[in-house]
Amino acid sequence: MKKPTIAVSVGDLNGVGIEIALKAHLEVSKLCNPIYCINAHMLEKAAKLLGVAVPNDFSLVHPKSTSSLSLTAHPKSTSSLSLTASVNGEFEIKAGQVDAASGKYSYDSFTHAIKLCEKKEADAVVTMPIHKEAWKKAGLHFVGHTDLLRDYFKQDAIMMLGCEKMFVALYTEHVPLKDVPCMIQKEKITLFLLDLHKSIGDKKVAVLGLNPHAGDNGVLGNEEREIEAAIKKANETIGKELFYGAIVPDIAFTPHFRSNFNYFVAMYHDQGLAPLKALYFDESVNISLNLPIIRTSVDHGTAFDIAYKGEAKTLSYMNAVKSAIGFIK
Repeated sequence: MKKPTIAVSVGDLNGVGIEIALKAHLEVSKLCNPIYCINAHMLEKAAKLLGVAVPNDFSLVHPKSTSSLSLTAHPKSTSSLSLTASVNGEFEIKAGQVDAASGKYSYDSFTHAIKLCEKKEADAVVTMPIHKEAWKKAGLHFVGHTDLLRDYFKQDAIMMLGCEKMFVALYTEHVPLKDVPCMIQKEKITLFLLDLHKSIGDKKVAVLGLNPHAGDNGVLGNEEREIEAAIKKANETIGKELFYGAIVPDIAFTPHFRSNFNYFVAMYHDQGLAPLKALYFDESVNISLNLPIIRTSVDHGTAFDIAYKGEAKTLSYMNAVKSAIGFIK
């Protein structure tokens, strides 16, 4: 069987992404044909700082493509978004520092990977971590990979994180906590649940409430009424009882409850990711669902504190590659 081709966006070069890619290359190459979205100049700089040799079969983006490749709006969208997908450029790597040049480079690496998928030159994208502040310093208005994908494809991408033992889909992501309650609306949650079902199939899913004690029958809030109405509507539309809730958040991740569910929907970022990372930090991955391309990612940040120290772990990256391959049909 032909091995799939995976476009690897290298993330912020001031962080641990390129170290992980180099460390795991031999193992990754047994599973797929990786194409690393980085140019030779920056790869050589990073490898020198790490004190490692670049493998002979470390395939980079084709040099001729990087000077002219541009990513315009997806044909099905009405967006005027135009993304530079060049991974040219040379700058000083500043290990562990937030830097506009490194932020822009990580963005270019990612957009190039997207284009490779759209041109059918890659079967999926696997992303190393970016730094959101570095993107902001570079003048980019996206708050992360998923936000960019959502804007570009004009589809409600779903961020789901986890591993085989537990997956958490986020109803809201990088939203200030004070803004979450007004987003708890039956119609929006129903659409989210139906889109999730399209992506993961007939999995049993626990949907968390927003408030302590899931509102305690209105004593601590009424948002759960909207969540429960959405669950009922989604199950009726599907014709099966697949979504359950609203579940009391402080019991949802206990060992007993997790013995019955390994898919969860959290109403906000930390409600779902704090327990996930406490339990499965090193092995979890980030998966973008409900999109026309396959994208998975490591489930950790740039780890500036250990950048270029040789201490970065590869397990999340390996799981991200395996997850991407699993989605390829």
